[in-house]
Amino acid sequence: MIDDEDRPKKKIVHEIGQDLALLSVGELEERVALLKEEIVRLETAIGSKQASRNAADVFFKR
Repeated sequence: MIDDEDRPKKKIVHEIGQDLALLSVGELEERVALLKEEIVRLETAIGSKQASRNAADVFFKR
């Protein structure tokens, strides 16, 4: 017999524009937390790319 805890958990996926009517408050809060984490990840990537670009601009403008 397989326990629920042994089963792989389904990954939460959020689609932009998705109908939210069927989601519970808890599910909505989970999605907000995931989206906030993704925003931080994206902003970090932007910062890294900007730093690389700035370094390249300084190097090639000499």
